[in-house]
Amino acid sequence: MYAQIDPVLAQKTIDTIRLLSADAVQQANSGHPGTPMEGAPLAYLLYTKHMRHNPANPDWPGRDRFILSCGHASMLLYSTLHLSGYDLSLDDLKNFRQFDSKTPGHPEFGHTQGVETTTGPLGQGIAVGVGMAMGARFLADKLDQELFDYTTYAICSDGDLMEGVSAEAASLAGHLQLGNLVYLYLDNKITIEGDTSLAFSEEVATRYLSYGWHVERVTGENLAEVDAAIERAKRDPRPSMIITRTNIGQGSPNKQGTAAAHGAPLGGDELKLTKQALGFDPEQSFVVPEAVYSHMAGLKQRGAELEQQWQGQCDAKAATNSALADWCADKPLTAETVDALLPTFETGGSMATRSSSGQVLNTLAAGLPMMMGGSADLAPSNNTHLNGEGAFSAEAADRNIHFGIREHAMGSILNGLCHTQGLLPFGATFMIFSDYMRPPMRMAALMGIAPIYVFTHDSIGVGEDGPTHQPVEQLTGMRSVPNLNVIRPCDANETAQAWKAALLTRSGPTALIFTRQNLPTLDRTMFGAAEGLQQGAYVLAKEQGELQLILMASGSEVQHALAAREQLQQQGVGTRVVSMPCWELFEQQDAAYKEQVFPNSCRKRLAVEAASTFGWERYTGLDGDVIGMTGFGASAPGGQLMEHFGFTADNVLKVAQQLLAK
Repeated sequence: MYAQIDPVLAQKTIDTIRLLSADAVQQANSGHPGTPMEGAPLAYLLYTKHMRHNPANPDWPGRDRFILSCGHASMLLYSTLHLSGYDLSLDDLKNFRQFDSKTPGHPEFGHTQGVETTTGPLGQGIAVGVGMAMGARFLADKLDQELFDYTTYAICSDGDLMEGVSAEAASLAGHLQLGNLVYLYLDNKITIEGDTSLAFSEEVATRYLSYGWHVERVTGENLAEVDAAIERAKRDPRPSMIITRTNIGQGSPNKQGTAAAHGAPLGGDELKLTKQALGFDPEQSFVVPEAVYSHMAGLKQRGAELEQQWQGQCDAKAATNSALADWCADKPLTAETVDALLPTFETGGSMATRSSSGQVLNTLAAGLPMMMGGSADLAPSNNTHLNGEGAFSAEAADRNIHFGIREHAMGSILNGLCHTQGLLPFGATFMIFSDYMRPPMRMAALMGIAPIYVFTHDSIGVGEDGPTHQPVEQLTGMRSVPNLNVIRPCDANETAQAWKAALLTRSGPTALIFTRQNLPTLDRTMFGAAEGLQQGAYVLAKEQGELQLILMASGSEVQHALAAREQLQQQGVGTRVVSMPCWELFEQQDAAYKEQVFPNSCRKRLAVEAASTFGWERYTGLDGDVIGMTGFGASAPGGQLMEHFGFTADNVLKVAQQLLAK
C-alpha cells in the first residue's frame, strides 16, 4: 500500500499515535506515556508497510504477528490498532485502564482485538515470539512452505532485555536460525529509576551477534533508516534485532529523554506544550485529523485482499494435501478420538508413572501429528522423547524440541506454540524446576491457552539427589493458580486418563505430575475404574459396612491408603479410599457428585500426600487430619525417605486409628 512513504502524512500519523497515547494516560491518571511516544514511528511502519494483517479479521492464519513485549506501552498498540481500523473506538481509548474496557493497562489476549498475546511481565513477549516463530516453521515444514511464511515482529525495551527469560529464548532462537523473527529494540537509555547505566552497561549488539542473530543499529526517528533495516531483516535467514536509538517521551519539550516520561502522565501543562510542539491544538484531546484517518483507511482493503489471496491458495492446496485439509478443518479433539488412541495397562505390573506417561505420550503422538514438544534437557528422565521423530533444528522443524536447560524460556515458548492454530505442545522437566517456569504458566492460565506440562520426580521419592531436587511446596503452589489443572495419577491407567484430561482441556494449561519410583498397576476389577479421574476424585475402594472413615490420597500415596484400608476393614472399620488426582476437576463437579464421594455424614477423614499439607483441610474438615510434609526432604534412598516421613501403610493405619479414637 505504501511503497513510498509520504513524509508529511507519516509524521502526522505518528504524532497522532503519540498524542492519543498521552491523552489516554493523562485521562486515566495512570500509565506509561513515554514509550508509546518514542515507539510510534516503529508501529506506524510495521502496520502500514511491512505487516500482512487484516483489521476486519485479525485472526486469519496467514497474517504476520505483532507483539508489544513492553506491555506497559499498551497505548502504543491501542492507538495504532484504532487508526488501522481494528474494532477499537476512540471511546475505547478514552476508557484506558478502566473496568471492563477494551483497553486494559497491559495488552490481554482474547480481550482486545488485534492483541496476539498477553504481555505484562517483561521479557515474556520476546520469549513467546520465539514460540510463535517456531510454530510457523513447524506448519511450513509439515504442511506448506508458501502458506506459512509469516513473520513475527516485536517491539521490546531495555527491561525486556534485562529479564533472563529473553536471554534464554534469544539463545535458542539464534541456534534454530529463526529467520521469521524481527525484533525492534527501543534503546532509550531510561528505566523507572533513571538512566539505564545504573544497572545496564552491556553491549546488546554484541550479545545478540553471539547468539547468532542479525543485528543492525538505526535512529528511531529516521523512517527511511528503520524501513530499510526491516526490509533487510525480513530477507536475512537469521532472527533479527534492530536496535533503534530513541528518546522516551519523544515530543515532550521538558520530559523527553527523562525518567519522568516513563511511568506517570505527562501532566496537564506539559501535555499542552507537547501538543503545541507537534502542531496540534493544545486545548483539545483525543484528536485524529481527517487526513490521518484517510491515510490509514486503505489498510482494511489491503488486508482483505491479502487474506482473500491467501485463503484462495490455501483452499486450492488443501484439495490435494490431506494434512493441510485436516489442519484447515481445525476440529476439536473428542473423547472418542482420544479413547481410541489410549493404551491400557495390565494389572499386576509395577511402573513409575513417568514411564507409563512416556508410553501413553508416544501412543497418542502416533495418532496426533500436530502434537510436539520436548524437555529442558531431561527427555530420557522425563520420558518425553517421541520415538521415530526427528529434532526441531535449524535444518528441519520436526516434533522433538530440545529446549536446553532453559525452563523459563520453555514455558514461554510453549505459550507461543499454543498461539499457533492446531498445535498440541508439551514441555517437560523435573517438578522441582517448575519454579523456574511459573511466570509463563501463570500467563497461560490467564490467557486460557492449553500447553501441557510434564513434571516428573514428583516428591521426596526422588531420593539421593536430596532436598534441592525434592518438591514439597510445588503442588500447593500450582493448585493455587486459577485455571491450571494439576493432575497427580496413582498408577499407569490413571496416567493414561490424565493425558486424556489434558488433551480435552483446551481452555487452560494442565500440569501432569509423575513419579520417579515404581507404583503398582491397580486391579480395576477390584477397584474403581481409572476413568474416574475425569471427575478429579472418585471412590477407588468402597467401604464394607457402615462408612466410618474416608482415606484420600493422590499419586504414590494411594497404594498406602489402600493397604491401610484392608487392615482397617479387617478390624471392622468401614473405610473408603478416594483417589484424588485433580482438585480442579473435582471442584467442577456438581454438589450431588461431591456428596457422593465425600458424604457429609462421615466426618473422620485422613488425607495422605508426600507434599505440603496446605490446602487439604478443605476436604478433611475440622475433624480430619493430613499426613504430609511440613519441612524439606533429605538425601537418602527414596524408599527410606518415604518410611522416615511416614508415607507407609503402617503409618496411615496408625494415624487413622488415632483419628478414630478422638
